[in-house]
Amino acid sequence: MVSFCLCLWFLVGVEMKPVSVKEGDSVTLHTDREMRNNDLVVWRFGPENTLIAEINVVNSSVTVNDDYDGRFRGRMKVDHQTGCLTIKNTRIEHAGRYELQINRMKKFFIVTVSGVFDHDDEIMKSVMEGDSVTLHTDSEMENDDDLILWQFGNYLIAEFNKTVNSTTVNDEVLDGRFRGRLQVDPQTGSLTITNTRTEHTGFYPMQTNHMKKVFILSVYSPLPVPVIFCYCPQSSSTVSRHVLLCSVLNASQATLSWYKGNSLFSSTSVSDFSISLSLPLEVEYQDENTYSCVLNNSFTEQTQRLDISQLCYTCSDSFRGCDTVEAVIRLVATALVGMAAAAAIVVLVYDIRSRRAEQY
Repeated sequence: MVSFCLCLWFLVGVEMKPVSVKEGDSVTLHTDREMRNNDLVVWRFGPENTLIAEINVVNSSVTVNDDYDGRFRGRMKVDHQTGCLTIKNTRIEHAGRYELQINRMKKFFIVTVSGVFDHDDEIMKSVMEGDSVTLHTDSEMENDDDLILWQFGNYLIAEFNKTVNSTTVNDEVLDGRFRGRLQVDPQTGSLTITNTRTEHTGFYPMQTNHMKKVFILSVYSPLPVPVIFCYCPQSSSTVSRHVLLCSVLNASQATLSWYKGNSLFSSTSVSDFSISLSLPLEVEYQDENTYSCVLNNSFTEQTQRLDISQLCYTCSDSFRGCDTVEAVIRLVATALVGMAAAAAIVVLVYDIRSRRAEQY
């Protein structure tokens, strides 16, 4: 007999959602769910992640910090049923990054206010976490633009002086968020951020003697890799039939699909915060069709291809090839390894008793 204990702690990947609003109008940032027992809903704003609103369901308390440097005074409203945040009479200073945290689940909103920046593909940048991104100066710069300033929000992070050919990098701001990650091109003054993280998402104003340009950077966490495991239904009328389960941990705003060849066979999606997403598929052991499980969102996708001959033995083999405990271990371990935006500690404790030999 085998006793199995799994202790698991994890943080989920984050979702990035762009939101646009016309200056003077109201904008609502949605949680996409009803609040539940024991929920703690927290809203933060800006590079400093300043707390601006909090709902504690346990204490039935709502806190709105609308005096944060005065910009939100009298403009914020929190829905007591859903936790959604509404900002009324928006102004330029309300553009920026908003963080929503519900318990351990997080997602970000990038709010732009029309009249602040041109919605131009040249200034909208998206990158996968861990990659590098370059924010380019362009041909519009004048010959006498001898000083280039780069900011993250209101923080000066780099300065390039062409006249004396000097570069100053302030990568220790915000507790070293950019430490060792900033590079300024000595010819053009373009800014490169290496080894990006989701915390680098935000607004990057670039200013010269004659112009100002703002880059909006979104850094996305990689999707977890789907994991396929199988088992043999005890009620199955034939020993050659398998139920395959494709699963992922930490799926948010994503779609999980089975493909038969290049054709969509079945799919399921989640818009709410979620810690798991699964999709079953029943096949014959000798099915020669090509199947693959795909997890995708608007930015990227992960694919796991099925080889049923390697994944499972026939169900007549005493279920040894379709052991659900082994499959669960593989599911949890593989899914967590595939999460670049998550931190995980997995402890597997086996108590293998002497009666194990009795199985055989």
